[in-house]
Amino acid sequence: MMDLTPKENNISLSKFESMLKTNSVYFFDSVEFEEIVHYYLDSGKNSLAKKAINLGLKQHPNSVMLKLLQAELMIFDEEYEKATALLKELQAIEPANDEIYVQQASIFSKKDNHFKAISLLKIALKFTDDEADIYNLIGMEYLYLDDFDEALLNFSKCLEADVEDYSALYNVIYCFDMQNKHLEATEYLNDYINKDPYSEIAWHQLGRQYFIVENYTEALRAFDFAVLIDEYFVGAYLEKAKTLEELGRFEEAIENYKITIKFDDPTSFVFFRIGECYEKLKKSTLALKYYKKSVQEDPLLDKGWIAIANLHIKGKKYDKALFYLNKAIEIDESNSVYWRKYAEITLKLNYFEEAVVAFQQCILLQDLDLVIWVGLSDVLCFLGEYEDALTNLLKAKLYFDDFAEIEYRLASLYFKFKNYPKGAMHLKEALSIDYEYHTIIKELFPEVYKLQKVKDIIAEFK
Repeated sequence: MMDLTPKENNISLSKFESMLKTNSVYFFDSVEFEEIVHYYLDSGKNSLAKKAINLGLKQHPNSVMLKLLQAELMIFDEEYEKATALLKELQAIEPANDEIYVQQASIFSKKDNHFKAISLLKIALKFTDDEADIYNLIGMEYLYLDDFDEALLNFSKCLEADVEDYSALYNVIYCFDMQNKHLEATEYLNDYINKDPYSEIAWHQLGRQYFIVENYTEALRAFDFAVLIDEYFVGAYLEKAKTLEELGRFEEAIENYKITIKFDDPTSFVFFRIGECYEKLKKSTLALKYYKKSVQEDPLLDKGWIAIANLHIKGKKYDKALFYLNKAIEIDESNSVYWRKYAEITLKLNYFEEAVVAFQQCILLQDLDLVIWVGLSDVLCFLGEYEDALTNLLKAKLYFDDFAEIEYRLASLYFKFKNYPKGAMHLKEALSIDYEYHTIIKELFPEVYKLQKVKDIIAEFK
C-alpha cells in the first residue's frame, strides 16, 4: 500500500485514504472530492488524483468541477483529443465558466498555437472573478511569442488587479530586461513602490535596474530599503555587497557577503567574492583563505583555482601557482587565458618544453594574438628548434603581415640558415617598419647581429 501523508486535521482526506485501504465505500460531497483531488495534484500524486476523480464522478456524475479536474489531468497526460471533447461538453453546459476556456487555451498553448490560446483566454477574462490570473496567463502566451510589449501590458494589468502578485512583477521586469529598457523599468518600479512602499521585492528589483545602468548610489539605496523591510532577504544582501564593491567600499561589501552566510548555506560564489574584496584591500592572506574556501565548496570552480594561482604569482611562488593553475586547466582545458598563464609561469620556472605546449594550445584554441606567435618562436629558438620557429613565424605572417616583431625574427632565422637574400629582404622590411626595434636581433640572435652583412643593412637605414 502506498504511504500517504494526509494533511493535519483533514478529516475528508483521512477518510478517503481509509476507504482506499479497506475497499469500503464512503460518501463525500463534491466539494470534498475537489479538495482531495487538489491536494493530490499539489503533492504530485496524479494516480491518486485520478482515483479520487473517478470515485467522485461515480457519486456525482454531473459535477462540472470534477470533470474539469479530469480534463486537467488529461491535458497533463497529453490526451488532448479526449480533453478537447470533454471540455466541449462542459462548455455546452456552462458556457460562462472561465475555467473551461483556460483549459482549452492550455491545450492550444501546448500545441504552440499561442494566438488561439490568447483568444480563448480573452473569452475567459469576460467571465472570471480572478482577472489577475487570466492576465498573467495571457502575458505568458505573449512571452512564448517573444512579443514583450504585449506581455508587459498584460503582466501590468495583472498587477493592477493584484498588486502583490510578485510573479507578475518579475515578469514585467523580465520584459523590460529583454528589451534593454532599464530606465523605463526604474520608472515603472518607482511608480509601483508608490502604491506598495513596503514591497521588498520591488525595492530589490529597482536596485538591480539601477545597478545595470551603473547608478550605484541609487542601487545601494534601493537594496538598503529591501533589507530594511526584510532583514533575512539574502538576495538583497548579495546585490548590496556587489554594489558596495563597485563603490570601492570593500570592507562593507565583505560584511554584507558574510551576512548571507549567516542566513543561508554558504556558496562558492560568496566565498570567492569575499576573497576578491580582501585582495583589493591588499590583504592577501585573508584573500587566499576565502579563495580556498570557494574551491572547497565547489572544486569545479576554475576561477577560484586561478585566483589562488594569481596570488602565488604575485608572491613569486611559481611552483605553487603552477599546481593551482593545473587544477583550473583540468576543469576547463579549452580556456586559452589559462594556457597563456601556464606559459607565463612555466617560463618563470624555466620549463621551456611545457611553455611550448602552452603556446601551441593557445593557437589550437584560436588565440592568435601576436604575443602568442612571438612567444612560441622565441622559446623554440631558445631550445634550438630553429626550423620549427621559422615555420611558426611564417604561419604568423599570414595573420600579421608587416609587423616588425615577426620580420626581425624571420630575418634573423634566414641569416642563421645562411639564406642571405631572404634574410636581407626581411631585415629591410623590418627596418622600414620600426628601425628602433632592430636591437631585438642583438638580444635574441647575437651571432646574427655580428654579421657584417646585417650591420651594413642596418647602417644604410640609419
